Amino acid sequence: MPTTIKVEIKRQANPNAPAVTETFEVPYRPGMNITSLLGEIALNPVDISGKATTPVTYDSNCLEEICGSCAMLINGKARMACSALVDKLEQPIQLAPLSKFPVVRDLAVDRSVLFENLKTVKAWVPIDGTYDLGSGPRQFPQVQEQRYPLSNCISCCCCMEVCPQFNVSTNFVGAATIAQAKLFNMDPAGAVLAEDRLRALAGDGGIQECGFAQNCVVACPKELPLTEAISDMGRDVFIQQVKDLVSR
Repeated sequence: MPTTIKVEIKRQANPNAPAVTETFEVPYRPGMNITSLLGEIALNPVDISGKATTPVTYDSNCLEEICGSCAMLINGKARMACSALVDKLEQPIQLAPLSKFPVVRDLAVDRSVLFENLKTVKAWVPIDGTYDLGSGPRQFPQVQEQRYPLSNCISCCCCMEVCPQFNVSTNFVGAATIAQAKLFNMDPAGAVLAEDRLRALAGDGGIQECGFAQNCVVACPKELPLTEAISDMGRDVFIQQVKDLVSR
């Protein structure tokens, strides 16, 4: 049983600062996760040589793999810090920020590109709030069962981090955005914007950029059926394009 945990953290004081790696040694406790490990460093921010430093900046909130905020690279893999248990990780543990998003500081990155992509595909149910909507439309249980897994997306961006097609050259919106477009297209109230979503996915950075590497489905902490959603939406986008061509 180890008495200490050695962790190497890639740090960056600000978006323009050079990246450096600092090594820490933290007292071992059974059942620790990466979030609690970072908390221990915050209590005593001294590196392995005894030099005082600053607490490591990272995003965290729910601590139960629901908010999606604590995603980072843990031993080279995109994972959630709250569910990554120290006992199951090789040491020295290596922590780094997600590599495909702008660094804010240390392990915290700017993932606003996902939310811009969600706005592009209008991933919402249109309600203007000016009148009583009454009870919502009924859904068949079979449709509910299809929609529920997609609704579990936590916007962690792990699928985008591991996707070889998600980069500045392609502007690919990523699997999470496509899955949410399917979720809202299947909603009886959200379907009013279905054609707009399909046309958005047919545009620049849309569904045609997917190379079906299927890395997203492996990395997703909530095990969403992402490749199934991409396949289904690819079909629907094609049908919409044919409809638009015929109606010209």
